[in-house]
Amino acid sequence: MSYMSDTTKPVIYYCYDAYCGWCYGFSSVMTRIYDEYKDRFDFETLSGGMIPKESAKHIGIMAGYIKGAYQNVEDLAGVTFGEDYLWHINNPDLSDWFPHSEKAATAMAVFKDYHPDNTVHFAADLQKALYIDGRDLTDDEAYRHLLEKYDISAAEFYEKLKSTEYLEKAHYDFSLCRQLQVNGFPAVLLQTDELKFYLLARGYTDYDSLKARLEQATA
Repeated sequence: MSYMSDTTKPVIYYCYDAYCGWCYGFSSVMTRIYDEYKDRFDFETLSGGMIPKESAKHIGIMAGYIKGAYQNVEDLAGVTFGEDYLWHINNPDLSDWFPHSEKAATAMAVFKDYHPDNTVHFAADLQKALYIDGRDLTDDEAYRHLLEKYDISAAEFYEKLKSTEYLEKAHYDFSLCRQLQVNGFPAVLLQTDELKFYLLARGYTDYDSLKARLEQATA
């Protein structure tokens, strides 16, 4: 199966999940790469489905792990997790969160209808909404503040967000990540022709390393 776009440009695939803390740490790297290379490459953001809806568990199950892990992300990636997010981690007995990846992935599928060339920035905005603002991405209202920014009709967006069509598109992204043999996030791959792929990043990767790998692959 070919993943090439309809254009002749090579394609960079960004496989991420909205609930992946390391993807949040990687967001500034990926948006910088996108801004620098968007004229040379097509970019496709694929939602990974890290937490299936049917596997959703209360945030308290993971809170103890996250308490240690988020500090590692801050130290390595230089990002900060917001107090509104950390409240749920530090007070799991008071939180009503049951995180899963499906709603955010469906929102990404809807977004692609409007701005298919700007999905890297939208992915970053979704993660800021979660990890800085403390918005529950399983809640439809978590996306409303982004609609004006991207000039998207709220009525259209929410109609699509609730439709089976866009849920299926989200699951298709999950399946593409599996076909690309991505089993951890973030991951970045480059496709230069129908059969040639390069794995540029698996897990958090700093900007200089990712840029060097990209330039080497296209030299």
